[in-house]
Amino acid sequence: MQRDSGAPLYEFFAGGGLARLGLEPDFACVFANDFDPAKASAYRTAWGEADMRQGDIWNLASADLPGQASLAWASFPCQDLSLAGARRGLAAPRSGAFWGFHRLIEKLAHEKRAPEVLALENVSGLLSSHGGADFTALVHALDGLGYRVGALEIDAALFTPQSRPRLFIIAARTAPSHLISSGPIEPFHSMALRNVVARLPDTLRKHFVWWRLDTPPKRNTRLADVLEDEGVAWNSDEQTAKLLSQMSPLQRARVDALRESGRREVGAVFRRIRIEHGERVQRAEARFDGIAGCLRTPTGGSSRQLLLFVEGDNIRSRLLTPREAARLMGVPDEYPLPASQTAALHLIGDAVCVPVVRWLSQHLLRPLVGAAATRRTA
Repeated sequence: MQRDSGAPLYEFFAGGGLARLGLEPDFACVFANDFDPAKASAYRTAWGEADMRQGDIWNLASADLPGQASLAWASFPCQDLSLAGARRGLAAPRSGAFWGFHRLIEKLAHEKRAPEVLALENVSGLLSSHGGADFTALVHALDGLGYRVGALEIDAALFTPQSRPRLFIIAARTAPSHLISSGPIEPFHSMALRNVVARLPDTLRKHFVWWRLDTPPKRNTRLADVLEDEGVAWNSDEQTAKLLSQMSPLQRARVDALRESGRREVGAVFRRIRIEHGERVQRAEARFDGIAGCLRTPTGGSSRQLLLFVEGDNIRSRLLTPREAARLMGVPDEYPLPASQTAALHLIGDAVCVPVVRWLSQHLLRPLVGAAATRRTA
């Protein structure tokens, strides 16, 4: 991969380094950390050996972090916060790793070398976890370190053909007025975010920042545009027939209407368990709006995403490939995916959408770091 350049970056919970992909060339990674050996290995394959320190964040010391970074990025684990998890919140072992990150930033602050900007990414479920108490605790913790805290909810569908809303909490020591809105703005300050902010304690609510972020140009790609044409494994006719049989009458009627139209359409399909008439029923649910459903890890509580191709009476199905999943995350084809399909899908399903990070970097993170540098030299 191309080496990045720019302001120094610490990347925590780094996975395969997709945040780094989005942050270049504005930021240059000088230290990366992930607990998972497979992800750390994928990171080293993509970026080299020098920057990655594999291990538990609780075992890191501030002395392990070189120099002073301008930005610290932390995509801390979401399993205990997402709807697919048990919703145990920030006190749980995995999402509780946030406090390991907080401990490091606190120590860096005591050493006068805390990053000017912190960027934390997680599922939107953080807004409702424990009735908003987890979000409040996180904002309180960052506010206590001397940062002005704001948040944005961004759907990857603004940039790539995948529905993937995520929460980005941005904390900065310097909050220049031209990067702050007088109040919440569309599409990045959702009603869920507004409601949880309204319930913050008075002191935190008064410190909370509504970051200003430009709306990107309209996306011009559809699901079909990122699909591979060759070397894919198709399901058998029997497997496709079974998939169709698992659809509800309404879903099946939609497929029949597309078949009768003669148009070529591609839909994204998930299998889900629904309760119908008091019984658990497995249903196949398809969408034909040109957008894939949210990518998940193969063990993330939902089945792997399938594709349904309707071309008149010819209906075929197959699994989404790892490279197609990577493209839905805005990852360039030269990025080296793990050889194992399961490992590749796990890496991508746990990652961040690259164009979302790049937009944040260009329009908010880099300007915040620049404003801090200007203040220091003034």
